Amino acid sequence: MTAGLFVCDHVKPEYQNEFGDYPAMFARLFPSYDWILYDVCNGQFPENLAECDVYMATGSHHSVYEELDWITQLKKVIVQLYEQRKYFVGFCFGHQLIGEALGGKVGKSLNGWCIGVHNFDIIDSPNWMTPSKNDFNILMMCQDQILELPPNTKVIASNKMCPNAMISVGNHFLGIQGHPEFTKAYNRLLMNARVERMGKELVIAGIESLAIEVDQQLIRDWVRSFLK
Repeated sequence: MTAGLFVCDHVKPEYQNEFGDYPAMFARLFPSYDWILYDVCNGQFPENLAECDVYMATGSHHSVYEELDWITQLKKVIVQLYEQRKYFVGFCFGHQLIGEALGGKVGKSLNGWCIGVHNFDIIDSPNWMTPSKNDFNILMMCQDQILELPPNTKVIASNKMCPNAMISVGNHFLGIQGHPEFTKAYNRLLMNARVERMGKELVIAGIESLAIEVDQQLIRDWVRSFLK
C-alpha cells in the first residue's frame, strides 16, 4: 500500500539523531507501507491525489486556524480527499485538520494542555476496531482540540479532558488526537522543554504518567484495519 504523509512539522535538528524526524516515526509505526513524503509545511504538495492509496498527516507546533499559506492549501487538499473518498488518517494537528477543514471548529481547550499518557473510553466501536477493547492509553501533546465537530462525524473515543479524542467522518476519514508515533522518551523531552508554557506541576504529573503502559501496537492495528 502506498501511503502519502503530509509532513506538517519537523523534529528540531538537535533531537533528530536520537529520535529521527516525524517521517521516521511513522515509518517505524507502519513499516509495511510504501511512504511518499510531502513536506507541506515547506510548500510541497501532491500533484495528483491518485499518487497514493491513503494519506496521513503528522502533528505540528502550528495551529490549524493559523492564516499561513500552506495550512490554507492543506485544508483545501483535505476537502478534496474527502470529496474523492480517499482514505485519510490525521494525528493531533492532522486530526484537527479534519475538524477545521470539514466544517467544525478548532481552538484552545478550556481544559488546558493534555500531556503524557491519557486513558480514553471507547464510546462507539466500529467493526474495524479489532481486537476490541473498552479503553486505551495513548501519548498526548496538545493544547488545541476540536471544539465543534463537522457534519457526519462519529466520536469513537473520549474522556473529560479531550471529549473528541478519536473521530471518524464518513467511512474514510479517521482522526486521532494522540501520538501513537511518539516514544515516551520523545514525549518526556517535549514536556521538559515546555515547562514555562505548561506549568511545572502539570509537567511533573505528565512525566509521572509515563509509567503507564501505552497501547501503541493496538492503535496501529486499528489504523491498519480501518485502511483496509
